[in-house]
Amino acid sequence: MFDRLVAVENRYEQVQHDLQNPSVASDQTRYRSLMKESADLTPVVTLYRRFRKLRADRDGTKEMLLSENDESLREMAKQELSELEAELATVEAELKIALLPKDPNDDKNVILEVRPAAGGDEAALFTDELFRAYALYAAKNGWKVDIMSRAEGNVGGAKEVIASIEGDKVFSKLKHESGVHRVQRVPKTETQGRVHTSTVTVAVLPEAEEIDVKINANDLKIDVYRSSGAGGQSVNTTDSAVRITHLPTGTIVTCQDERSQLKNKAKAMKILYSRIKAVEDEKAVKSASDARLAQIGTGDRSERIRTYNFPQSRVTDHRIGLTIHSLDGVMKGEMDNLIEPLITYHQAELLQAQSKQD
Repeated sequence: MFDRLVAVENRYEQVQHDLQNPSVASDQTRYRSLMKESADLTPVVTLYRRFRKLRADRDGTKEMLLSENDESLREMAKQELSELEAELATVEAELKIALLPKDPNDDKNVILEVRPAAGGDEAALFTDELFRAYALYAAKNGWKVDIMSRAEGNVGGAKEVIASIEGDKVFSKLKHESGVHRVQRVPKTETQGRVHTSTVTVAVLPEAEEIDVKINANDLKIDVYRSSGAGGQSVNTTDSAVRITHLPTGTIVTCQDERSQLKNKAKAMKILYSRIKAVEDEKAVKSASDARLAQIGTGDRSERIRTYNFPQSRVTDHRIGLTIHSLDGVMKGEMDNLIEPLITYHQAELLQAQSKQD
């Protein structure tokens, strides 16, 4: 680990030196690349330098203990040594996490897609509620949510909600949310008080730009048609809705929320780029025999990553065996107690894999 840290610090020093070079400052592409690299390296180097100082302080305190005869000073030194050892252990653990392979998508914004699966109208109702919970969580983190496409359910709720979420390290926080979410509760239409089980699928895609994936214009079939549903008087009077089909993969994206055909097309292309990039990333991951991207599955009731049990106010994440009894808070966007343990668990798995390699 320490050999890698020395290499990281050396690279950090080289980057800082290059950034001071006038010729680099005039090359905006290289300058931005180095600035991003500097931002990535700075936290690791800061931790490493703090670790070195703590280690030096600890060694100095140990030497004092060996040479000091005054008992009161020895007691003070022992207390200081204990605190330094504890802090060193904490910083060393943070360094190990900081050196883990970085997911290149962690800093990206996301396309969030929520859809009902099994359960009919009840699943559509929960689709809307779960999306609202994510939107509230995004607001608590200072992220921007933009609904790109929404289809209303038959009795309320939603048949589909697609939104972009922009902010600091959005994908790193939300990437473990992809999968089947199961809800257990008594529907409003249930007269005998029986608990029903429904499922909703969630997909979290790192937002892709045009430069991230190549799409041939000849591979696209673009249809325009008249929008339906709420949206103002002009919605149904112009062909503003857009449906884009990517012929090689059969991927279809529809967008009709905006009154402008151009805006709907831009939103649809944004979703399409992210979906195609996700497929390409998954293929690359499979070919490298690495961990697969999380899949949303078929939506069958037996496939689930999380269960929301309303009668017991309980939320269970089945991947890590975590259960919390604060469902109301979760539905109000208080999701850190679900999301942070998942991140910690994933880091622990990476650390275990890293230790085997070392």
